[in-house]
Amino acid sequence: MRSPLLAALELRRFGRGKLPRAALVALLLLPLLYGALYLWSFWDPYGRLDRLPVALVNDDSGATVDGRRVEAGDDIVRGLKDSEVFDWREVSAAEARAGVEDGRYYLSLTMPEDFSARIASSSGGSPRTSALQVRTNDANNYIVGQISRTVFSEVRTAASTKASRSFLDKIFISFSDIHGETVKAADGADKLKGGIGRAEQGSKDLAAGLKDAKDGSGSLVKGLKKLHKGADGLEDGSRKVAEGTQKLADKVNGVAGKVGPFLKDNERTIGDTAQLVADSAGTIRENLDTLVKTAPTAAKDARAASDTLDGVYGARCEDAVLPDAACGDLEKARDAAADAATIAEDVNTLIADQDGDLDTLDDHLATLEKQAQALADRAPHLSEDLADAVSRINALNDGAGKVATGAEDLRSGLGTAKTGAVDLDEGVRDLKTGADDLSGGMYKLVDGSVELAGGLHDGAEKIPDYDERERDARTEVMADPVQLAARSLHEAPNYGTGFAPYFIPLSLWVGAMVAYMLIAPLNRRALAAGASAWRIALAGWLPVLAIGVLQTMGLMAVLHWAVGLEMARAGGTVAFLFLVTACFAAIVQWLNARFGAAGRILVLALLMLQLTSAGGTYPVQTSPGFFNAIHPWLPMSYVVEALRRLITGGGLEPVWQACAVLAAFTVAALALTALSARGRQVWTLDRLHPELSL
Repeated sequence: MRSPLLAALELRRFGRGKLPRAALVALLLLPLLYGALYLWSFWDPYGRLDRLPVALVNDDSGATVDGRRVEAGDDIVRGLKDSEVFDWREVSAAEARAGVEDGRYYLSLTMPEDFSARIASSSGGSPRTSALQVRTNDANNYIVGQISRTVFSEVRTAASTKASRSFLDKIFISFSDIHGETVKAADGADKLKGGIGRAEQGSKDLAAGLKDAKDGSGSLVKGLKKLHKGADGLEDGSRKVAEGTQKLADKVNGVAGKVGPFLKDNERTIGDTAQLVADSAGTIRENLDTLVKTAPTAAKDARAASDTLDGVYGARCEDAVLPDAACGDLEKARDAAADAATIAEDVNTLIADQDGDLDTLDDHLATLEKQAQALADRAPHLSEDLADAVSRINALNDGAGKVATGAEDLRSGLGTAKTGAVDLDEGVRDLKTGADDLSGGMYKLVDGSVELAGGLHDGAEKIPDYDERERDARTEVMADPVQLAARSLHEAPNYGTGFAPYFIPLSLWVGAMVAYMLIAPLNRRALAAGASAWRIALAGWLPVLAIGVLQTMGLMAVLHWAVGLEMARAGGTVAFLFLVTACFAAIVQWLNARFGAAGRILVLALLMLQLTSAGGTYPVQTSPGFFNAIHPWLPMSYVVEALRRLITGGGLEPVWQACAVLAAFTVAALALTALSARGRQVWTLDRLHPELSL
């Protein structure tokens, strides 16, 4: 009898009574308990988080920054309620703490009293970080705690971004203010540059003027030195004149009573001499500026007058015309005239050396001229007015003394002026040196002001000046500079779709395991008829394969139309699951055929190993090394990977690889079952009296 017919006879057995039929129906529906119910129970848990009661505590008292009220806690509360992530319930801090402890709330979120103040401090002088206080209790539910960490991380990021946005907005406004002030500073530097340029030109002019002043002060020093030297000679000459007039006055006063007759006889001579002195003094005054030219003439006339008196003296005294007393007086007059001539010559010499101011000398000469003229006018009447003549001679003597005193004062004043001129020359020289240094410094200052103005203009161009729109755009970017541009190539729409590749093969394995609890792994008729080992193996495998196909079709129909599973490749998925059913049935058949009742325990143990190493929940790399080691040697590992590509999409390389692996497992398991069938054709005491029966 062929294997398909034997398989059909095996299945027909389930239609012979109500209990077998019920068993067959239960067998067909069993995968739904593992597959459909499991997936349905947590099909989309993240979409129902709004049903979880969570305590929300807002103790934030707010803050005021630059006249603007900041209520960060209220903003977060509104945002959380609008998000509908959890079932937010605003309570007090004490109630939140008690509720998390006793399980009324899965967790609590608290905004502390200084929450806004700390956020606002970022724009002040003492910035402080703020904190959202989250309280969880893993005794209530561990997964909720994990979910809350993800949710509150996003809340924290949003709060930090808002605080950063406010801080950065002030920074950009400060940039604009700095830009404006720098532009003003640059304009001021331009004005400073112009002023310094004018100051530099002024310093150059000052240096040039001081150079001229230095030349003038040098000339002044030289002139005053010459004038001072001439004043020394003038002082000597005037002193001699004063001494001569004093002698004359003394003589006149001494002999006034004795020379009356003589004066009467010599009135004309005396008058001529006095007139000569007056004329000489007047000539000197009138021609003081040209004294250098007229002084020789005056000296010559004085000398001629002296010679005339000398001739009179020779004619009158040496020839014994006059008495001895008169001759003595005439001799003295002759000597005085000689002295006057000498003085005139000395004055000529003195004036020749002078080119200074002679105002004081002019005053004294005016006095001398007046007195001499008076004497000349009165000379014809000397005999009549001797007393007046004596008085005038005395006045002449006084005038000569004043001239001597004035000459001395002039010399002293010129000495002081010379010293002052020397000091002035040195001061002007130092001032010129300072002016030269000032000019050099001003030149450097001009260069510096040019560099300053240029630097400020360049700096103003580099400092950004953003308008409100640009500030908002840049603040938005810098407050949250890195965006997560997440893109899932083949996104699973919900939690259940992501876990379907794990639970579907689990349900099919359980279906095959339970099927071989109702169907013998080795067909008894084929064994009794002495059929070949391959025919026996196929006869025991095909009924379970048929049941597995029905289980797959029922499971996928419920998952798709009832639960909502959407498959990228629905036909490929179902076809691949048929191969999975064939492979699982062959493996379970062999374990039961080879190990008997113990094989059922091995089937369950193998299921556990596959579930823990297939990577159906977390990546297998996160599991201990043992599970990583057995992962590539078990068929469910390939089934899970292939179903992910068939359900959510992606490349088919893992699918073809899984098909090859499952086909190899199927053939190998059937071959091993055939070997077991051959051994079963020989009855032994162990088969008649098994040690364990299930």
